[in-house]
Amino acid sequence: MTSANSFSVSGYGPERAGWTRLFARDSLARRLDWPILLSALALSGIGSLLVFSATRNRTEINQGDPYYFLLRHLMNTGIGLVLMIGTLWLGHRALRNAVPILYGLSVFGILAVLTPLGSTVNGAHSWIVLGGGFSLQPSEFVKITIILGMAMLLAARVDAGDKKYPDHRTVLQSLGLAAVPILIVLLMPDLGSVMVMVVIILGVLLTSGASNRWVFGLITAGTVGAIAVWQLHILDEYQIARFAAFANPDLDPAGVGYNTNQARIAIGSGGLTGAGLFHGSQTTGQFVPEQQTDFVFTVAGEELGFIGAGLIILLLGILLWRACRIARDSTELYGTIVAAGIIAWFAFQSFENIGMTLGIMPVTGLPLPFVSYGGTSMFAVWIAVGLLQSIKVQRPMSA
Repeated sequence: MTSANSFSVSGYGPERAGWTRLFARDSLARRLDWPILLSALALSGIGSLLVFSATRNRTEINQGDPYYFLLRHLMNTGIGLVLMIGTLWLGHRALRNAVPILYGLSVFGILAVLTPLGSTVNGAHSWIVLGGGFSLQPSEFVKITIILGMAMLLAARVDAGDKKYPDHRTVLQSLGLAAVPILIVLLMPDLGSVMVMVVIILGVLLTSGASNRWVFGLITAGTVGAIAVWQLHILDEYQIARFAAFANPDLDPAGVGYNTNQARIAIGSGGLTGAGLFHGSQTTGQFVPEQQTDFVFTVAGEELGFIGAGLIILLLGILLWRACRIARDSTELYGTIVAAGIIAWFAFQSFENIGMTLGIMPVTGLPLPFVSYGGTSMFAVWIAVGLLQSIKVQRPMSA
């Protein structure tokens, strides 16, 4: 029996709330974390303008339509919103029960990339081309399944009251669950996604209450693994060249170092207020490659200046701050771990993307959440927002 004031959606209790109650006084809408939702919408809106500026004159990629990428970015955002609502309606607790199915589908997706169905884009063999100008990057969804899968295992006995903290066997099982897709993604190789997944694992373990020995051991193993990957020449030549250019920006300014050098020129030329939207010489002159995806932040730096670029960072900061509050206020360890995994994902990926445009991080091909053009990445981050909102609106069921 629930209290009169409790509110439930699918996955939150025996009674299922209908869509008619969505905006009632005691409804889900009043329980949403609006700063997160509005920040994500603002980032996607700013991203649409930046993507449009970067692609409207790129006839070699926009098929002669200056609005080609703008409309697709808006469509991706719309689909992302639908996925967020669907995730919220199902609830993170219901998805907890579906983890085995979601995990199997995500592993199948990344395995499919290694078959003839897979395609190479910008040096990374991590895509499945669907036709009609659409493609899918399954590794983006793996980030979500790793978070949900590890949270399910680590929190199971704690939330049930059997244990205070996850035991060593449970931690080992959760690491094994994460290791399988990571190794597959490493074979692509998609080093950027692997880096994000490792950071997610660290965030999850730190939040779960697992022994710090696991965290230190994972960091040590990661360091040894990185050295082994380098020594065994598992990385492709272009990836090695990117790290070499990061270590020495003057190594090949006309080759592998060209992107980073042009990115810094674009951002540096923006000054305080920027050259004005659609008036950036580096952007209009198409000097920065992949400016609608990996290097979209350079458009903000050049055309909107320090103020516009700072606004993007501020919005990301608000989103992360509110996500931290959701993790702190969660009534169950499972919700706390899921929120922490999303925080680690968004924080590191944002830092890496912005950092590589400034030359303080190596180029890895990671998109800027909500801002960069890309369907799969947009869908994944909005699903993550749906998970955060689901954790936020939960309420303990009264006896």
